Amino acid sequence: MKSYKLKRMIGAMALAGIVIPAYAADPEGWYIGGSAGQARAKIDENDIVADLLRSGFTTSDFKSAERESGYKLFAGYRFNRHLALEGGYFDLGTFNYRALTDPNGILRGGLEFQGWNLDLLGIFPITERAAVFSKIGVHRSKAKVDFEGDGAVNVLNARFRETQTDYKLGVGVQYSVTDALGLRLELERYRMDDAVGNKGDIDMLSAGLVYHFQRPTPAPAPRAEAPVQAAAPPPPRPAPPAPAPAPPPPATAEYCSLLEIQFEINQSDIQPAEREKLAVLASFLARYPDTRAVIEGHTDNVGSAAHNMQLSKARAENVVNYLAREHRIDRSRLRAEGRGSARPIADNSTEAGKRANRRISAVVDCATDVAGLEPMVPRTTLGMQMQFDDGSASIKPAYRAELAKVAEFLAANPRVTATVEGHTDDTSPDMAQTISRQRAQAVADHLVQNFNVDRARLNVQGFGAARRVNYNTSAAARQENRRVNIVFQYPN
Repeated sequence: MKSYKLKRMIGAMALAGIVIPAYAADPEGWYIGGSAGQARAKIDENDIVADLLRSGFTTSDFKSAERESGYKLFAGYRFNRHLALEGGYFDLGTFNYRALTDPNGILRGGLEFQGWNLDLLGIFPITERAAVFSKIGVHRSKAKVDFEGDGAVNVLNARFRETQTDYKLGVGVQYSVTDALGLRLELERYRMDDAVGNKGDIDMLSAGLVYHFQRPTPAPAPRAEAPVQAAAPPPPRPAPPAPAPAPPPPATAEYCSLLEIQFEINQSDIQPAEREKLAVLASFLARYPDTRAVIEGHTDNVGSAAHNMQLSKARAENVVNYLAREHRIDRSRLRAEGRGSARPIADNSTEAGKRANRRISAVVDCATDVAGLEPMVPRTTLGMQMQFDDGSASIKPAYRAELAKVAEFLAANPRVTATVEGHTDDTSPDMAQTISRQRAQAVADHLVQNFNVDRARLNVQGFGAARRVNYNTSAAARQENRRVNIVFQYPN
């Protein structure tokens, strides 16, 4: 099942917390505080079920967690009785769902938001210690969306990350217990993008505390004694003219880059579908020649510690070599390090966890720039992935609609070519190469015969059992290894 089939699977309609300061008779000054409450998300079950149905799956059971705890830490400054400026950090929690499918499989999804906000508050006192308020502001937040498929459901692009800037609104009430300490009840709405192209609103009802720093009361001015026949002072000399103020420095912004790619079992070669990610990192390094990157290789926990350390170092070195050879990045700016299996990011007891741990990550310097970085336009590299029955090269009917979309993409991008990669499980070595080639050829023939795709744009390759995505320890794992990948290539 393709990842773009999941793009509307989480409708981001949730709830998040807001805060306002508590003020007494002299409200001006700084304050800090925190609030917590219950976030709420609307997961679009109908859209998810419809997407699964279009991919050949019926949904037998659907469960979602639409309530989550959230919190916010903040600081602000109150200018007068009616106006304040406030900024802080918020975490709206994680919302997720699980769908059971037929054919037998499970699709899971999760959506998480954290970030920073800056708000302008309008405050309307109703008694000496009670007030209502409204606020409008902006937030800079990171959206994280993760998908996971088990059994017959297969998710190719399982992780999406996006940093965004958008607006937020809020209302609430507050009560000043003392001149310094206040209580509040608040409701705030964030406009969000869920990192896969969908806009939604996130809200949270929360309660919290505010501490207002009291300004010291100025001491009374001393009474002046009457002068005793003091002589009149000479007139002061005129002051020299003040120098013209220096022009403000140009605004700057900080730009950062990251890298995360995965590897097949016991392999250190960079796959074609991952090279676009390396091109994005290379464009960042080329734009900012003073930055450096540490490329870290990782493995799962299968095999000896010595072998995993050697394999992880080879993966990192291959990435460094690729950046230097293909993108002309100076090797002195790149360092390869092998971490072995010492730093897993997922549970090695599952096939999905092992797959996530076979990866490259990078520690990349950030850069400050006046002009700004023009990011590369993201391009689709992995068209789709399809599975086959044991010993069979027949295309299952569930994949035909997806193959039509591959053909539409090729028609819309006439300079793009595609490699059709055939793979298999632990079939005998004599049969592995043959059956994997037959599977890839069957897919290419289907595109040519049914959608008039030019055969010259399709490169058919069979890899046998050399490039496994799972260990052949179960029927489901072996089925995932019996697959065909369609990888797009773009002209230079």
